[in-house]
Amino acid sequence: MRWSNYYLMTAREAPRDAEVTSHRLMARAGLLRRLAAGIYTMQPAGWRTLRKLMGNVRREMERAGAIELSMPAIQPAELWEESERWTKYGVELLRMEDRHGRRFCFGPTHEEVVTDLVRRDVKSYRQLPINLFQIQTKFRDEIRPRFGLMRGREFLMKDAYSFDADEEGLDRSYRAMHAAYSRIFEACGLEYSVVEADSGTIGGSSSHEFMVLADTGESAVASCAACGYGANVERAETGVLPVPAAGGAEAPREVSTPGTTTVAQVAELLEVEPAQVVKTLIYETDDGLAAVAIRGDREVNEVKLLNVLGGLGLRLATAEQVEAATGGPLGFSGPVGLPADVRLVVDESARALAGFVCGANSGDRHFASVRWDRDVASARPVEWVDVMTAVHGDPCPRCSGGELRLSRGIEVGHIFKLGTVYSEKMNCTFTDDSGRLQPMEMGCYGLGIGRTAAAAIEQGHDKDGIIWPKPLAPFTVVLSSLDPGDEAVNSAADTLYEELVGALAPGGFDVLYDDRAERPGVKFKDADLVGFPVRVVVGARSLASGGAEVSNRSDGEREVVALDEVAEDVVRRL
Repeated sequence: MRWSNYYLMTAREAPRDAEVTSHRLMARAGLLRRLAAGIYTMQPAGWRTLRKLMGNVRREMERAGAIELSMPAIQPAELWEESERWTKYGVELLRMEDRHGRRFCFGPTHEEVVTDLVRRDVKSYRQLPINLFQIQTKFRDEIRPRFGLMRGREFLMKDAYSFDADEEGLDRSYRAMHAAYSRIFEACGLEYSVVEADSGTIGGSSSHEFMVLADTGESAVASCAACGYGANVERAETGVLPVPAAGGAEAPREVSTPGTTTVAQVAELLEVEPAQVVKTLIYETDDGLAAVAIRGDREVNEVKLLNVLGGLGLRLATAEQVEAATGGPLGFSGPVGLPADVRLVVDESARALAGFVCGANSGDRHFASVRWDRDVASARPVEWVDVMTAVHGDPCPRCSGGELRLSRGIEVGHIFKLGTVYSEKMNCTFTDDSGRLQPMEMGCYGLGIGRTAAAAIEQGHDKDGIIWPKPLAPFTVVLSSLDPGDEAVNSAADTLYEELVGALAPGGFDVLYDDRAERPGVKFKDADLVGFPVRVVVGARSLASGGAEVSNRSDGEREVVALDEVAEDVVRRL
């Protein structure tokens, strides 16, 4: 392909709405163009990268036994009402009506559609297992779309769905997809990590995220180098925390703490460690108010908390709600003496505390020397739960002596064990070998196509532009002719182009011939910006030195190679 005939226009400046590296570089390199908030046109070079990635994905999905199909993007509301997600999914679901007033949505995912398909066709255990996948455009109406392809509203995703007769079959399907995803990201040349994750609105019993590691990642990942444990912070557990020295064993006493609405203020006034203070937050849920108690030196993980409390919403109660429920102002709530209609959940990290300090549900007052068994649990039910946010240096929950380390990552894949969440609600059943009807065991497996390409850029770039891993580069090699008016240079470059195309094609590599009538500096800057893995330069100076100049984008080191050896040298580099 000759650049002069190709639709590839670079830019010196990034658009004003580009906040992250991948968005800035993809826009400047002519890979995408914004149409509306969170909606992008993939320009030819950007589409070439996505096509290469999709080819890799299709190959590994089929190798794992999945079968490709294509499902409608527009889905009827009735299916979502069957699964009870029409309301639960929330405002991100783009709802619409046709001319007859029938309700539809633009699918953000396809659990309902694929379950409806399979329940119509599959009746017997002899037809199982089945794994169906597609690569299709989705739409999620993000409140604040940002970061280009990292968090757009319209996006391209590979989604697969497995159907099995029992849990053992689901385990096999899940492991096959786990292995396939690992092969995909390894083949793309990406550094990634697999972590336990929260299932969110998709549901199911367990899930794992595939995270491309990058300093600019939007998600925090907790991991242990000693045993390999990993989880995103929404899911991460911790080992047993060190317990501060116990407070007094005497009966609880009320102390004056004027103006102390923070843990730090209370700890300083009463001369105790922040870990010896129990802070109590009041939340409003769909089922009423809930009090959440946790060590004063730790923070509540609201994703974990929502899973504990259930329902569709979770909001911190207003000052008026707190005072009406507890009798005290905001900042002085505590677990002692809470009314029975306020649900009390306590993080496990606080269970070992004895003689601790907490709010007295009265203005400018706290209790000291409080014990759970004597002063709280004896008067009302206490639910012990894990709702704590893990932090760097916490003890590992899986091994002895290991510590959690936090790093940044970009979620590019997410796999779920759905179990029978959808099959029971949507009557997706089969007849087992005893003649009984059973719900199918389901799994779902998503992979963000655009997000993976963007994550590759976040992981591979420098001040000059993109450094693509070879399998994802729009073109693997750029051949630059620096003196278009020089007949010898043109002849050498034309011959070399034909040789490179012939030598690289069998390996799946491709060449972009930069034959534009541009200054050498422009060609060099564009080549670095777009990020072609290998650059071959032919000019009067290189010919005088004995050949063409060849370099790798990753290190920039240049070498003059004889013309008749260039193709072999490039193949070796790739």
